[in-house]
Amino acid sequence: MVVAYGVANLLQSIGVNKTKARNNMHPKLLVRLFGQRVYLLGLLCQIGGFVLAFLARKDLPLFLVQACMTAGLGVTAVLGVLVLKWRLPRAEVGLLALLGAGLVGLVFAAHPAPSRQLGLLGIVLLIVALIGIATAGAFAAKLPGVRGSMTLGSLAGLNFAAAAMASRPLANVNNFVTFVSDPLLYLLIVHSLCGSLLLALGMQRGSTMAAIAGMDAAAAVPAAVLGLLFLGDQMVAGREWLAGLGFLVTLAAVLALTRYSAPQQLPARSEKAVAEVS
Repeated sequence: MVVAYGVANLLQSIGVNKTKARNNMHPKLLVRLFGQRVYLLGLLCQIGGFVLAFLARKDLPLFLVQACMTAGLGVTAVLGVLVLKWRLPRAEVGLLALLGAGLVGLVFAAHPAPSRQLGLLGIVLLIVALIGIATAGAFAAKLPGVRGSMTLGSLAGLNFAAAAMASRPLANVNNFVTFVSDPLLYLLIVHSLCGSLLLALGMQRGSTMAAIAGMDAAAAVPAAVLGLLFLGDQMVAGREWLAGLGFLVTLAAVLALTRYSAPQQLPARSEKAVAEVS
């Protein structure tokens, strides 16, 4: 899962920055991106990572699964060094080690358990959240520069957090008919599509790194808190401190690594390498 999201970050950021920028929330951007082999390959990696995350949410708390998803940025940084010849200073190597330590702490602190069901109120709140995020995104799409990147990335992260909230109880549905008729499935899909559109818009605003930073924070923190409050996510007794410390360390390392996650312009040799991959 971590590797899949790391590869997806790299390929999608390249594809987005090669596409004409838009200043509105029009789905046409996604249509154009779907026509790029690099972006589509990244999307397939993202879908693979999402499937693994979905299966993990059947028993594992959101604070662990969401942290693992954001930790994919560490893989992005390593791949950038190996494939695109990015420079990763010693401080960032230390951040990768810190990232790994935070995840280990979360693994030891997480207590596997099935999710509670959200119920009708939870479904209504997810619909309200979708409308609110989409409305805010329509205004944020007009923001230029880093401010626009951070705002749009954060809104995308809220979409992905909502998708995580929907998928945790949905992963515990074993009957196929019940699964495909559950409104959570369609809320999961729509939130994910809206999040992908907002993230692409954020990456085009001039700072891919700021967009990813906003997305990582907004996707991890609300889902982790709401999972503990409403979905029955659990920690091993006596290790609550380890869960909190591990989550904070992981998130801090991811945010610090974000500025090295994707260059805005690719050198000629790197463009050739990407073309060969696609």
